[in-house]
Amino acid sequence: MHSLSFRWKMPALLALILTLSVWLAGCGSSPGNSNPASSPSNGSAAGAASGKSEGTRKIKHAMGESDVPASPKKVVILTNEGTEALLSLGMKPVGAVKSFTGNPWYDHIKADMQGVQPLGEESQPNLELIASLKPDLIIGNKLRQEKIYEQLKAIAPTVMSETLRGEWKTNYLLYADALNKKAEGEKVIAAFDKRIDDFKQKAGDKLNQTVSVVRFMAGKTRIYKQDTFTGVIFNQIGIKRPASPSKETFADEINKERLPEADADMLFYFTYETGDGNGSKQEQEWLNDPLWKNLKVVKNNKVYKVNDAIWNTAGGVKAANLMLDELFQFYGVKA
Repeated sequence: MHSLSFRWKMPALLALILTLSVWLAGCGSSPGNSNPASSPSNGSAAGAASGKSEGTRKIKHAMGESDVPASPKKVVILTNEGTEALLSLGMKPVGAVKSFTGNPWYDHIKADMQGVQPLGEESQPNLELIASLKPDLIIGNKLRQEKIYEQLKAIAPTVMSETLRGEWKTNYLLYADALNKKAEGEKVIAAFDKRIDDFKQKAGDKLNQTVSVVRFMAGKTRIYKQDTFTGVIFNQIGIKRPASPSKETFADEINKERLPEADADMLFYFTYETGDGNGSKQEQEWLNDPLWKNLKVVKNNKVYKVNDAIWNTAGGVKAANLMLDELFQFYGVKA
């Protein structure tokens, strides 16, 4: 009797042990396993946080270092010149700060910005709107957005350029690197530099002329100098500027009595008009003043009005190429 009972219980016991083994093995490989070494991150939140995921790259920038997606898809851009950088690299942002003039985009980019969410001004982008877009990368600028950097990087990995004055190409190459398009970015800059060299060669002795740059704004008139968007491009070309009594490298704000400082062999001017008419009013008041009309460059009919967005405010690679197109025309040089 005891022998029969033992033979009956053994198979049942073995079955029970086998069942428990299968159940325990299943627990060890459940989807809830939190060990990152057991599954690829592919850019997941855990991988991004560690900075070691195959789906992220470390980018050094003005605010430190950030782990950014290897292939960002939803990019928010918080500078005007950065918007042009993204577009030139085939990346339409999901959101961008508004153009300084235009509603909401400059004329020369609006066709490429259909469907992009405006995010307010460069100096005060809308954080709630940015968060609602769920970006995987934010690109900004320390000069403009340093105070909200911590809030921005809490939304998504954030990369910031240092400043918006001077050498725009530095920012461009940082943005290209952040998008993992460094090689493409270098080609864009190389193509621009080649156009500059072509212009210099063809312009020849015409580059010996002095060139002045004047900007009209609401209640202000400025002579723009070398550390400006126009100035940087002029410097690369080798365009000469008139002598100045000021050591300021960005711009001199002048009154009418200082207009002779703007005299040159050639003068380009642009007007910052936001729609209230005040910039245009300043322009007309100065252009009709006898002191303006008495300038040698005015008497020689060598004064040219150009677009403020392209020659100054946009500050990006698209504007730089459009400005160069116009310089070919003004100098009578075939591109």
